[in-house]
Amino acid sequence: MTHSADALQALKALAERLGPQGWLQPGTAEANQALQPHLTDWRQRYSGKALAMARPLDTAQVVDVVSTCAAHGISIVPQGGNTGLVGGSVPDNSGTQLVLNLQRMQRIRHIDAGNLSLVAEAGCTLAAVQAAADAQGLLFPLSLASEGSCTIGGNLATNAGGTQVLRYGTARELCLGLEAVMADGRVWNGLTSLRKDNSGYALKDLLVGSEGTLGIITAASLKLYPKPAGQACALVACQTLEQAHELLKLARQQLNAGLVAFEAMAQLPVQLLMKHLPQAAACLKPLVQTDTGTLPCWTLLVEVVSAVSDAHAEQVLAQWLEGGMNNGLAFDGVMANSLAQQQAMWHMRESIPLAEKTEGRMVKHDIAVPTSSMARFVATCGRLIAERWPLAQVVCFGHLGDGNLHYNVQPAPMQQGADFESFETAVNAVVFEQAVAEGGSISAEHGIGLLRSQQLPAYKDATAMQLMHQIKLALDPQNLLNPSRVLHCP
Repeated sequence: MTHSADALQALKALAERLGPQGWLQPGTAEANQALQPHLTDWRQRYSGKALAMARPLDTAQVVDVVSTCAAHGISIVPQGGNTGLVGGSVPDNSGTQLVLNLQRMQRIRHIDAGNLSLVAEAGCTLAAVQAAADAQGLLFPLSLASEGSCTIGGNLATNAGGTQVLRYGTARELCLGLEAVMADGRVWNGLTSLRKDNSGYALKDLLVGSEGTLGIITAASLKLYPKPAGQACALVACQTLEQAHELLKLARQQLNAGLVAFEAMAQLPVQLLMKHLPQAAACLKPLVQTDTGTLPCWTLLVEVVSAVSDAHAEQVLAQWLEGGMNNGLAFDGVMANSLAQQQAMWHMRESIPLAEKTEGRMVKHDIAVPTSSMARFVATCGRLIAERWPLAQVVCFGHLGDGNLHYNVQPAPMQQGADFESFETAVNAVVFEQAVAEGGSISAEHGIGLLRSQQLPAYKDATAMQLMHQIKLALDPQNLLNPSRVLHCP
């Protein structure tokens, strides 16, 4: 498909209105080089070509871009920091799609410390939002490994999860309101900062997690929290995932709302860290058995906060750890004794994806199952994979506290080449069928994008799929917003 002469003329006029900072057209070597990072996803699984890239400075320019594209049938791929993991923010290979990158929209429009709320534009990095809250002595608790480059618009479009969902919820729970440009160019101003607003359909909840397929998020009203007076972290060693779950139950009872994060790492991802990123893995040395040099079967990273002090947070965490060890659930543990050590523990955990990437290709999964079913899910999948692919290895880690595991499978060397695609398809079927059988989901926090769009109908309720198609048709009848992501529409 090629665009008409009228469409190309309209784009030329749009480029002039946006100016050289707001428009990038492929063609010259310099332009092609500048475009390249926006045409390939973080995992380097998907690459495409762009008709052009628009970089609006404000909502009015987004309206101009969307209205022009709507009038001429040009599809749009919204993009923030391009840190997504399911291929949802890069164009296809047709060269007919316009990339709408919102990174220049970086204003913190308003902070209301008394209302514990903040309004940020979609291009603000997550780290910038965190810093703006911190400057007021407040906390924006969404936390991701990519927070220095991912944007708040992308976080909301994908309903990002991260490491503190256990206490604060996903991006959806942290969003009070939105401003968005709809597929026909209309602006929906829903930037309320109210905690209670029972005046109709929750439109913001429809757009959060829609991956740019229903509207373009341009700004958000976000929920802030008082900064905790104290926090504490510990690394804990246990033998089985069943023990880890019992430790989680004990933490919920004893630590209650103070429990912020409960991460679990099997032995293999920790070994990959020590192999490829030994500096990041240095904080794990106290858990290595000195006589054998082996790592625990499962390593937990637990964080608590306190409204009193660091000392109080450390005390309650130490009491929980002592109880777990006395009950035979944990056999070792190390407390962070400084902020630097806490940061080192989190850096270790967040470095696992890079260690995986360095090791080689893996079949990645971002599944959710009830925490009570997690051990059974891992045991069953492990058995089924070992029976069918004896040389494959499972790299399992994730957010045990909220039921989200990154259950990744590294194939044997002979399946890394041409056979990888068929191996991936077969492994996906095993993992997804078992997750759904346990009452779970094929995507917990990464989204659907292109990666899972073909598989979604097989694992999603048929009525839910029909309703989603109807919503898409109602809000984007031309199917111009991120087509083929999440849903395949005719």
